[in-house]
Amino acid sequence: MLDEARPGAPRTVTGADVEAVLTRTLETKPADAPHWSTRSMARACGLGRNTVHRIWRAFALPPHHIETSKLSTDPLFIEKVRDIVGLYLTPPDRALVLCVDEKSQIQALDRTQPLLPMRPGQVERRSHDYVRHGTTTLFAALDIATGTVFTDCKPRHRHQEFLAFLKRIDSAVPTHLDVHLIVDNYATHKHGKVRAWLAQRPRFQVHYTPTYSSWLNQVERWFGLITQQAIRRGSFRSVRELIRRIEEFVQHYNRHSRPLVWTATADSIFQKLTRLCSCISGTAH
Repeated sequence: MLDEARPGAPRTVTGADVEAVLTRTLETKPADAPHWSTRSMARACGLGRNTVHRIWRAFALPPHHIETSKLSTDPLFIEKVRDIVGLYLTPPDRALVLCVDEKSQIQALDRTQPLLPMRPGQVERRSHDYVRHGTTTLFAALDIATGTVFTDCKPRHRHQEFLAFLKRIDSAVPTHLDVHLIVDNYATHKHGKVRAWLAQRPRFQVHYTPTYSSWLNQVERWFGLITQQAIRRGSFRSVRELIRRIEEFVQHYNRHSRPLVWTATADSIFQKLTRLCSCISGTAH
């Protein structure tokens, strides 16, 4: 590999150069910035920007990217993971497994000016400001066996709305089937009236995800799909129009639905978390 970006004659980049870039990237930070850039790394290592970029790309190291995460502190984390993953990998007979949650505060945003459509050499453009016309909450239950989604839009997301959604599920699911609900630890899902209603219906079994573990609930992936494909880039003049767009997306999705493929075992999840914890440093745990 030639370092063509350096002044003067190009030279061959050695393994020591690559090691120096990787070591600085992973173990140090520049004194005047929160992360390395190709320019600052090139100056520090005496290489060209393009060379640094190629090394980072080859080793999948993007210093400018950051993601949020939080480890679960649930004392029953292991038991809950094994329980839910077991439902995904080996669903029970004569039962329906539903991943349930709500996406709250979906805003009906209307851009102040019409969209300018995409054309050759020009991306789609829209105004940076908008008018808020209200919000809705989307309740959803994802059937892991078929991938179909049962939904309902409500103006709020209190226990009353959640209980009404459960009643709709109860009426829609054939009486000979048990119902396993995978839900998070939101207070609405554990309200006394919700617990009392569930206690009177033994075919309903609730499986709570560990704290800070929304990734374990498959319906969160579906929320990501509807956000990307139906909500985020939309312009809605009313909540009614927003709800209609959501319902249209759900109908189309269910006509072509396929189950999400879950392949991770509980042991593989624990192994990955063990490796992650061994890399964590400088945080209070």
